[in-house]
Formats: sequence, C-alpha cells, structure tokens
Amino acid sequence: MFFLRVHSVDTEHPIPTDYSDFTPQSHLPIFTERRGIIHLFRSLSHAPLSSPTSRSCTLFVVAVPNYFSDDDFIRFCGSHIDHISHLLFIRNDGIEDRYSVLIKLVDQMKADGFYCTFNGKQFSPSEAEICHMLFMLEVEYTESADVAGTPPPGFTELPTCPVCLERLDPDTSGILSTICDHSFHCSCGTKWTYLSCQVCQLCQQQDEVPTCFICGTMENLWICVICGFVGCGRYKEKHAISHWKNMQHCYSLDLRTQQIWDYVGDTYVHRLNQSKADGKLSETNSRCVSLEGDCGTCGYSEDSGISGALLNSKVEAIFDEYNRLLATQLETQRQYYEALLLEAKSGKESSVEEAVEKAVTSKVQEIQNNLEICIQEKKTVAEVNENLIRKQHILRKKVEEMEER
Repeated sequence: MFFLRVHSVDTEHPIPTDYSDFTPQSHLPIFTERRGIIHLFRSLSHAPLSSPTSRSCTLFVVAVPNYFSDDDFIRFCGSHIDHISHLLFIRNDGIEDRYSVLIKLVDQMKADGFYCTFNGKQFSPSEAEICHMLFMLEVEYTESADVAGTPPPGFTELPTCPVCLERLDPDTSGILSTICDHSFHCSCGTKWTYLSCQVCQLCQQQDEVPTCFICGTMENLWICVICGFVGCGRYKEKHAISHWKNMQHCYSLDLRTQQIWDYVGDTYVHRLNQSKADGKLSETNSRCVSLEGDCGTCGYSEDSGISGALLNSKVEAIFDEYNRLLATQLETQRQYYEALLLEAKSGKESSVEEAVEKAVTSKVQEIQNNLEICIQEKKTVAEVNENLIRKQHILRKKVEEMEER
C-alpha cells in the first residue's frame, strides 16, 4: 500500500470539461487541477494485491506524458469514467514533460476493475509510455517542505530514476544497480549509448578489444559514425567499404588515429593536427599579461596571437562544416529509411490485395461449382419426376380397364 503526500501551496480549482461527451447526465464526476510536488511513500510490510488491505478506492497514476491533455486522459478512461467520483490532475512547475492523476472511484469493485483494465496499458498506440497505477492508502496536502519529505511511521519514500525521473519500485518495474551503487530502471539502462554511469560517469564495463563484425580481425579497424558498425579497412578485407556501399553511410572513424574519413569525397573531413605527445588537438597560447608587452618567457607574441585567432576561426569553420555534413548525411539516411518504409508498406498493401482477390476468386469459383452441381441434380430429379408421372398414368388406365372388366 502506498501513501501520497503533496507539497502544495495551491488550492484545487475546477477545469472546464464537456461532460456530455463522456458521461450520462445522471452522474457527473468532479474534474479539478492542483499544482504541487509529489512525495510517494511505500509501506515497509509488503502485502499482495489479492489482500483487501492492499487495495482502496483511490488510484494514483504516477506519470502521464504532457502530450496527453486532460481531455485525452478522460477519453482514455472511456466508459469507466462513469465509475469515477473525483479526478484530480496534479502538475509540477519544475517538470514540464508529464503530470500525475489522482482518481477516486465510487466503490472497491469499480476500483479493482479500473486497475485491471488500465494498469500497464499504453496511453497511445504510437508511443512507448504506459499507464502505471498504484492503490493509495491515504493522501495528504501540506504547505511545509519538511513535513512533505518526512516518511510516515512504517513507510519509506520511493526514490526516482535519474534518467526518466519516475519512481523506482522493485515490484512494478525492474531495477538495474550499477557497480557505483546507483539504481535505474532496466528500460532506462538499455537506452544508454555509452558505458558510463548517468550519475557519477563511472565506466561500467572494462574496455574490450574491438574486432571487425564480419571477419573478426583486430587490425586496421574503422567504425561507422552513423550506426556504429566496426569493419576492417581497405588493406584487409574491406568490410568497412562494403558497409558504406550497402548502407550509404559515408563517414567512418579510424580507431587508431581517431580521424574521420569521407568515402564520397575520398578524404578526411577535418584538417586539425594532433599532438604527438598526448594525441590531443593543439591549443593556442593565451595572451601575455605583462604590462611591458612581450615578456619573452610565456612564448606569446603578436604573431602567435594572430595565428591563434586564425586557427580558432579555422576550427570554427571546420566545426560548422562537419556539423553541416553530418546533418546532410542524417537527412539522407532519413529519406532512405522513409523510402524503405514506404516500399514495405506498399508491398504489404499489394500482397494483402492479392490475397484478398485470390480468396474472393476461389470462393466465387467454389460457389459456381456448387451451383452447377445443384442445377445438374435438379435436372435429374425433374426427369425422375416425369417418369413417375408417366407410370402413374399407365397404372391408372390399367386400374380403369380392370374395373370395367
């Protein structure tokens, strides 16, 4: 069972809603809105949902995406909106991408049905967010931040995930713990594009020797900056070049020199020299602070200052050029994959039309065959009927002759 405490200096105020679109006129639920900071606490004694003590008539939706408006959520409830007596939307000014909803239903049976219907259901078929509900034992509102953050006796506050900022509950979602003792949702941990912790930036995995994805060689390796494919260079099996020809990803990074190669232009995309001592890009000297001009000790001069300014301008120009090239490449990839999706969609539609047409043709042919069989049977029955009528006439004549005799 959960305990909700809202730190709020705001008061509930009704929101305009067209009731006639959602509920009959005999029952009008109350729709209100309030702003505040939510503190969610969980009891230390875990009871299953089958126990009556772990359920109540009050449900709490932890997070609703902000693209889902108030009216959209009411429509999302559908016919179950008739079972709701009070619907409170709680918004936090510091979190703009989502809000929470507190739902009070008319009785426990309606609350159980509402929970079973909507818990774990997607808000929108085209989006990944799902509806996560909790049964609330009690809800309190306070204007004191210290009181709001203090757990009630027998309860502990649920922490939030550093990635999605939603509550970490081990019974409702998988939790991933790192070697630096930080916790995340498993779904959030799988979205990392690098191996460092999101909180302390500690590397979570030892460095592995990269190899070519195709042949497994460890020499002359290039990595695609678009999709991360690792392939060998032109002096080995040329799998990096094959990847460019197949996928049209024209930018690859040399893992040895950390330079990016453009296969279309057949040249490197940048022209900055690296220091042979530490492998970093060369930096310009800072301006001399001596009042007498050049002091002769810091290595700064007017010529070096001009050279530094020119180098900075070149770096900015190259940086802009690289961003422009990367944006162009990403736009090309987007158009390429959109064309693939359109082709797949058209192919699927054509295959569906062919299948439907084939099924209709076979059904029509089957009906036609059955019709021909029925017509043939009708002709046979008509012939038998005529023969019987003819025999009936003959027998009647014989009976009449016998009666005359």
